[in-house]
Amino acid sequence: MKSVILAAALLSPVVLFAQDKNIEQPFTIEGTVAQIQKPAKVYLSIRNSRVNKVDSAEVKDGKFSFTGSLEEPTIANLLLKVQDPAAPELTGPVKKDYLTVFLDKGKMNIAVQDSISKATVTGSKANDDFKELSENLKDVNSQIQELKLQNRQLYMAKDEEGMKKLEPKFDELEAKQNKILGEYLKGHSSSPIALFVLNQFAGYEINPTEVSPIYNKLSKAVRNSPSGKEFATRLESARKTAIGQPAMEFSQPDAEGKQVSLASYKGKYVLVDFWASWCGPCRAENPNVVKAYSRFKDKGFDILGVSLDDTKDKWLAAVQADNLPWKHVSDLKGWKNEVAQQYGIMAIPQNLLLDPKGVIIAKNLRGDALEKKLEEVIK
Repeated sequence: MKSVILAAALLSPVVLFAQDKNIEQPFTIEGTVAQIQKPAKVYLSIRNSRVNKVDSAEVKDGKFSFTGSLEEPTIANLLLKVQDPAAPELTGPVKKDYLTVFLDKGKMNIAVQDSISKATVTGSKANDDFKELSENLKDVNSQIQELKLQNRQLYMAKDEEGMKKLEPKFDELEAKQNKILGEYLKGHSSSPIALFVLNQFAGYEINPTEVSPIYNKLSKAVRNSPSGKEFATRLESARKTAIGQPAMEFSQPDAEGKQVSLASYKGKYVLVDFWASWCGPCRAENPNVVKAYSRFKDKGFDILGVSLDDTKDKWLAAVQADNLPWKHVSDLKGWKNEVAQQYGIMAIPQNLLLDPKGVIIAKNLRGDALEKKLEEVIK
C-alpha cells in the first residue's frame, strides 16, 4: 500500500546522498493577492534530499515575492497565513491554506484571489507538467484519500478485521495509480518532473526489473540531473538487495561497542531488521517479530536488529520495553546509519530474511508473514 503514504513522504525524503556540486540557477516568485485586505504572510517551504529551508514574505499592497536559486526543478509548498488581531484566539485544528508547486528557473507568477490553494500559477514548465499529472491522478487520489479516512476510522475503533478488508482496495487503487504514472512517463521522458514521477512509481521498495527499463528510457539530461544520479544510486542498491542476491557484508557496534558482523550469522536463517525507537510502525510490528523469534530461535533462526536511532538511551530503552532479546547494533547516526545507506533504506520498518548461505530469500515480512515464511523454509 505504498500509495497511502508515498505522496507525503516524497515531499520530505529522509536519506541524504553525496552529490557533485551542481550549478544553481536563480528563480523568482511574484505573487498577487486580490481579495485579502488583512495583514498576511506567505511561507515558502522547500524540502528534498539536498535542501531543507523555509522562507517568508509579507503581503504588501496585495503583492509578495521570493527569490532564490535551484540546482534543478524542485517541489515546494506555499502557505498563506492571514493575520487578524481582532479575531478571537482559535482552539483546535486550523485548516491551512497551502499550494504545492514545482519551482523552476526563471520567473513564476502566482495570482491569488481569496485562497492560495486555488491560485493560478504561470511561468514554470515544471509546474505545468505537475498540474497535468495532478489532473490525471485526481480521481484515483480522491479515492485513496477517502479510503485512508475509512482506514483511520477503523484504526481508531481498533477494528483490525475491517482494516484488513480494505487492503485489496488499496492495492487496486495503487495499481491504477501506477498505470497512470507509467503512461505519463512514456510520454514525458524529458519532463523536468520525470524523476519525481518515477520516485512515486517505484516507491520505497524498488523493483529493479520493473523500474530499470523505465529509468533507462528517460532523457540523458534527466538521468544526469541531481535527482537522476540520486535515483541511480537507489536503483543500484535495489539490484544488490534483490531476492536471490547475497546480502552485503557489514559490521556495526552493539550497545557495548563490540563490532557485530553479518558474516557471524552464516549457517542460520537470519532476519536483518531495520527499525528505530521513534518509529511507531516499527514498535507496532515488534510483537510479531518477537513471536516468530520465540518460535524458531531454537531451530536455526536468529535476528540482527539495525537501529536508525541517534540517541543510545532511547534505543536501549525501546529494546528493553519491547522485550527484544536478539542482538542489536547501531552507529547512532539516525537516517545516516551507514548500513541503512548501504542497503538503500529510505523507510522503516524494513527487513531482509537470509538463508544459511547469506542469500536474500524474502523482504519486508509483516504481521504473520515472517512466521509463515519460516514454516516454509525451516523443516
